[in-house]
Amino acid sequence: MQIKFLFSVVSAAFVLFVSSAASAITIEVGYPYSALFDVTIKENIVPMFEKAHPGIKVKLRATYDNYEDAANTILRESVAGKLPDVTFQGLNRQSMFVEKGIAKSFEPFIAREANFAKDGYHKAMLDLGTFNGQVYGLPFSVSLPVGNYNMDAMNKAGIKKLPTTWDEVVDACDKLRAVGYDNPLFWGWNITGNWFFQALMWSQGEPILKNGKVNFDGPAGLNALKTMKKIFRGCRMQNLQAGDAAKPFNAAKVAMFFWSTSAVGAIERAKGDFVYKTSEYPGMGRPPMGLPAGGNSVMMVSTGDSKRVDAAWKFVKFCTSGKGAAVVAKTTGYMPPNKAANEMLGDFYRENPNKHTAVRQAGLLREWIAYPGDNSLAITQVIYDALESIVTGDSNDMEALQQELSEEVASMLPN
Repeated sequence: MQIKFLFSVVSAAFVLFVSSAASAITIEVGYPYSALFDVTIKENIVPMFEKAHPGIKVKLRATYDNYEDAANTILRESVAGKLPDVTFQGLNRQSMFVEKGIAKSFEPFIAREANFAKDGYHKAMLDLGTFNGQVYGLPFSVSLPVGNYNMDAMNKAGIKKLPTTWDEVVDACDKLRAVGYDNPLFWGWNITGNWFFQALMWSQGEPILKNGKVNFDGPAGLNALKTMKKIFRGCRMQNLQAGDAAKPFNAAKVAMFFWSTSAVGAIERAKGDFVYKTSEYPGMGRPPMGLPAGGNSVMMVSTGDSKRVDAAWKFVKFCTSGKGAAVVAKTTGYMPPNKAANEMLGDFYRENPNKHTAVRQAGLLREWIAYPGDNSLAITQVIYDALESIVTGDSNDMEALQQELSEEVASMLPN
């Protein structure tokens, strides 16, 4: 009798377990940059979410290589009818999915939330995902460019004050080469979305496009191109792939690394035995007047039934809550877009000053501009190729390059 009773209990528990597993709702999620976000999303946010919502399982799709790949993947999956439920997309690519009707407005979901307050987000950041007065993307991670420095190398070169302008950066390169750093710098020209070109434009108070037209065909654009040439030639910068850019810095072979604050967490985990410090992004003869907001937003593109859509919304809400945003800040270097997270992170930033640098620059946040029309991704590539020609030395006449690039991009923009 006792064995039969025990068997019945075990059988009942097994049936309950199978029934519970079968009734769990599975949502599919796609995100970019495995090296940056695996620790954040796969190892932290997903387990936390599934523990808080035991009836929902999260299936992670293969990570997108970068934001262009993320956008192209969603466009293909939309045509094929194989969209995920949630996708993390670059801040500069959101409008494309709104225009094409792929992204779902969050307004109906927000309206049903008794305790959801939009003012939990910094307005400048929430605006990044708002189109036609409706929220389509909730900011997940927001970044600004910063300087990363090997302080052992800087001290060896006798550099007591970190550079605040690009002229000072080039001067520092000369001093670093004199003490054995043949490749003293990497400057992130090849970050997705022509981000560093836009950073040089915004540093002068100018957007890369204005009223849908090319705006780098004037003095600010020429100054940006000449500044790039000065950095690349003056520091004899190597042409590294974006995915490999941090490796020489982590190995103490590069002393100055200008990149997104998003990489700070990864650098801290991978760097060699040297003193590491971040500092504000240098300007062009003066502090920057603005800088483009990088990072990504969480968007919902689900075509599933109402239960799956509701589960997807719960995941979006969790990711962008104060708790989720705090995880982002702690595991990467991104700024939390949620005020509640900032309230949680006071002690953290005091203990981790390298991750506070971008927060100090938050007043400089400007739009990371996307190119309108069907040629958006193609324009990004055209500008990328032009900038690479400066890195490789194929382009030396910046006036000629500016004219050629301005005319080609103008011809690709909608009339």
